[in-house]
Amino acid sequence: MVYTRKSPAVLIIGLVLLAYWFAVNGGYLDETLKYLNTTRAKPEMIQLSLIFGIVSVAAGLWYLFGPHEEGELDYYASTIAGGMFILALAMIVRWYLDPGVAKLSREIGPVLPGKRFIHDMFGLNYIVLGIVAGMIIVNVLKIPDWAQNGVRLSRLGLKTGVILLGTLYSLGELVQLGKLSVVLIGFFVLGSVGLVLWIGARRHIPNSMAGVLSAGIGVCGVSAAVASAPVVQAKSEEIAYTIGTVLVFGVVCMFLFPVIGHLTGMGHVQFGAWAGTGILNSAQVAGAALAFQPDGIETLKVAEIFNITRVLFLPIIVLWLAVWYVRREESVGRTVQQVDTTRVIFEKFPLFVLGFILMFALSSTGIFAPAQHTSGRYFDNSKSKLLVEKDINTLKAESSKLKRDDQKQALNRLLESKKAMSIDHDTTLRGIVNSGVLSRDANAVLTRAHNAAYQTSKKIAAFRDWLTWLFAFGLTGLGMQITMAAMRQAGGQPLVIGGAVGTVKAVFSLIVVLMFVRETI
Repeated sequence: MVYTRKSPAVLIIGLVLLAYWFAVNGGYLDETLKYLNTTRAKPEMIQLSLIFGIVSVAAGLWYLFGPHEEGELDYYASTIAGGMFILALAMIVRWYLDPGVAKLSREIGPVLPGKRFIHDMFGLNYIVLGIVAGMIIVNVLKIPDWAQNGVRLSRLGLKTGVILLGTLYSLGELVQLGKLSVVLIGFFVLGSVGLVLWIGARRHIPNSMAGVLSAGIGVCGVSAAVASAPVVQAKSEEIAYTIGTVLVFGVVCMFLFPVIGHLTGMGHVQFGAWAGTGILNSAQVAGAALAFQPDGIETLKVAEIFNITRVLFLPIIVLWLAVWYVRREESVGRTVQQVDTTRVIFEKFPLFVLGFILMFALSSTGIFAPAQHTSGRYFDNSKSKLLVEKDINTLKAESSKLKRDDQKQALNRLLESKKAMSIDHDTTLRGIVNSGVLSRDANAVLTRAHNAAYQTSKKIAAFRDWLTWLFAFGLTGLGMQITMAAMRQAGGQPLVIGGAVGTVKAVFSLIVVLMFVRETI
């Protein structure tokens, strides 16, 4: 089968991107960028539109005039069209639709105390808008034939983004977050799987349906459903029901979680822990985390650690379901075909998790940034800007609010030295900020001292830029895969059971996170 389509669309996309590069590089759009407050993105616009404009023109010419023969080259080359289609849409959303919505929202004015605007409260940023735009295209306008094959490429963008995310963690962060995630995820994964199996038995659904649904709802959505299907001998329609349930529940969570997070005043660590625990699918976890904090990756980092911890529970759940299924079937006199569970685990285990671990291991050696870095930023106060007299007076005026001796000593040391003197010193100062004891102005001074003492690795800064676009690309493409037909696959008992257990997990994990998780990272 030949997958490429002789269409001028990709060539046209390339020519439009090159025309856009010419206009931005020549300063013809400066007034528009100034109006939208996106001038700072101008270098990014110039670079990306030029690079991908050339790629699109070259691919477009090959599509029109090149020889197209059946084979792997034809298959992979055909994905370029869909990839460029998604990327062009992501550029429009990120550079124009997102800032346009934000500007309109600010002109309307705050809708909640603390200058909370509509676009902040509902998370109307480039992530959410990109997903919605993708959903509108696939369900209303339809994806063009020439782009169909490449839309699947968006999943590769998401997985690559998670792999690169491994470079941003320090060992201390991973250990601290890892301990927290194992406890929370262990409780909610095992509890969710057990609850689905218990309800399924009482609702008299087939054991195979209960098994694959429990993995999808309890562990990590689609990947877990696919991995567990062979050991519970699930039928294709049962897998489809589970995927449909995960999709419906996840889409709702992806839009609802950020709103609840903002309304409850959750911080980056709290929301990341909740999203990574309560949302079912990896892509949906990333979407909710970036919708909550579109201008940074602190929330995404926490959410993905919890998500990856969930995936690491997959072998345990598959073994549990294998034993459970055999016992349930034999208890009613049915013969069960033996399945090599170990082989299933190795074949179905998500490779992106191994990629994440590999990138973290490389990062820990100092190849991207010093081994003690945090998010690619490492402590070096040799070039640190000293606090000015006004900052010192602000801190002195509030020093009496501190009760802990270590915090008092840390603040006095900062007042004497006018800068953070070591990693431990800076950590204690960050603890003062996180405690909320001091005023906003005083915390702002401590934050400036922290930022002045930390330098960003150039390699990690480049990774962060690519991460932003990989997730923007991947999640816009994800929107193009959320069809009404796929959502209708969830129905009847699976949707009722899955929705009920998913809601219980989301609500109880929210309560636990708000009660016990603090902004300590």
